[in-house]
Parts: sequence; C-alpha cells; structure tokens
Amino acid sequence: MIILAATPIGNLGDASRRLIEALEAAPLVAAEDTRTAQRLFAALGIANRPRLVALHDHNEKQVAAELVERAREQDLVVLTDAGMPTVSDPGYGLVAAAAEAGVTVTAIPGPSAVLTALAVSGLPTDRFAFEGFVARKPGERSRALAALAAEPRTLVFFEAPSRVAQTLADMAGAFGADRRAAVCRELTKLHEEVARGTLAELAAWAEEGVRGEVVIVVAGAVAREVSAEDALAQVRALVAGGTRLKDAAREVAEATGLSSRDLYQAALAAR
Repeated sequence: MIILAATPIGNLGDASRRLIEALEAAPLVAAEDTRTAQRLFAALGIANRPRLVALHDHNEKQVAAELVERAREQDLVVLTDAGMPTVSDPGYGLVAAAAEAGVTVTAIPGPSAVLTALAVSGLPTDRFAFEGFVARKPGERSRALAALAAEPRTLVFFEAPSRVAQTLADMAGAFGADRRAAVCRELTKLHEEVARGTLAELAAWAEEGVRGEVVIVVAGAVAREVSAEDALAQVRALVAGGTRLKDAAREVAEATGLSSRDLYQAALAAR
C-alpha cells in the first residue's frame, strides 16, 4: 500500500508513535527532499535505511506510475518536508494514480499547519476553507481575492514571509480594512507567535518584516442584506474575472441567501 505520513511542522516531539513505527519498518520511502528525510530519520533515532526516492513538484508526473506499481509489491511511505503530503505539498498526483490503479492508500495523521493555525487564531472554526498560497501575479491575486470577498467561511492561507505585508494590504483592500484576521508564524517552534487584529492593523505590523513559516487566517464575510441588483453585479464581476457563470451564481447565492437559479437566469438575460 501507499502510506501518507504526516511529519512534524516544527517541534520534533510531535512525531507520532505510528510515524516512527512506519519509518522503522519501511522498505521504500518517497520523499519531497531525500536529505530532509535522512535528517528526520537521524533526529528520531531510526536505524532503518530504506531505499529513498525523490517525489516533488518537478517529477511527480513522471514517477507516479512507477511508484504505484512498486506499491503493489511493498509498502511505500510518502514524506514531505513538514505536515501532511498532498496538502500544498507533493502527493496528490501519486494518490490519484493509485486510486485509478486500485492500489490501497492510507494515512498516518499528524501535525497540520492549517488546523493548528485555525485552532489558535481566535476566529470561527465551525466552517473554514483552505486556499493555499495566494497567487503571486497582481492580476491573478486581485481576481482570487475578489472572488473570496463574500465567502462566509473562515479562510486559511499560506504565504512566504517576504510577501506577508503586501498580501495583508491586498486582503484589506479586497475584504475590507476592518476584517478580523490572525498571522500565525513558526507554529509549534520556539519562537511561535500569533498576531491578531484587523487586516489593516496586521498589514501595518507586518511592514517591519516577518520571519519564519507563516499561515494567515481571515474571518469570513458577515452575512448582510444584498439586493438582487447588487448580487447580480457580484455575479457579473466574478464572471469578468474568469469564473464560470454557473459557479459565480452559486458562490454569490451561498453568500447572500438568494436563489442560485434566479441569479443565473438574470445574468443570462443581462448578456
């Protein structure tokens, strides 16, 4: 089978007993960075020396089929540098190929930067959406944030420390300067920090520079009365940004409580 193994995101003490047992027994390990995997084995005191193969963003399409076939004969443990494989990390292509080929995939759950940041953010946790890394190109970034402006769920993002200040400023422009948020850095590590405030306050705070691994958590949009005309304008704005009409109508309907079908038909009629 294929075993997706969650690894510590900072604190080595978060390595689970199951993770250690799996690594001690593994004949074959696919790792995002084989050097990082070797350091993890050493840090955990694991004497086993399995065959290590690289599985990263640049080669996953090429090696997935071969690894799936190997997993028919022996267990394959999949590691990324930190956290759960497939979550903003390599592994999705491998799992999709395994599912298609009928090869069993299981997981050893463990540390998650997404859930850890959400839990300590002080923002609602009952419904949330993980959005990964914010787009780098200004046009793509503005369209992506505009599409999320009315999202009622708490939003979780990854971001590089050098871009945190700009991202927070862009979010303040798209979501509103008073939207509540939290910047969580170096989670589970010695210098863990959670900064909370409005997007405007956090953007100003981040201007001094932010270091380490960063997760941004943003409160969802507050439900408000929206006229049919304003909702239709939101649908048309999403469509202009590249969203399919049916998806745009559904998204605005979820945020406003209006009928997705009515918005879709009104947008068609307005064309």
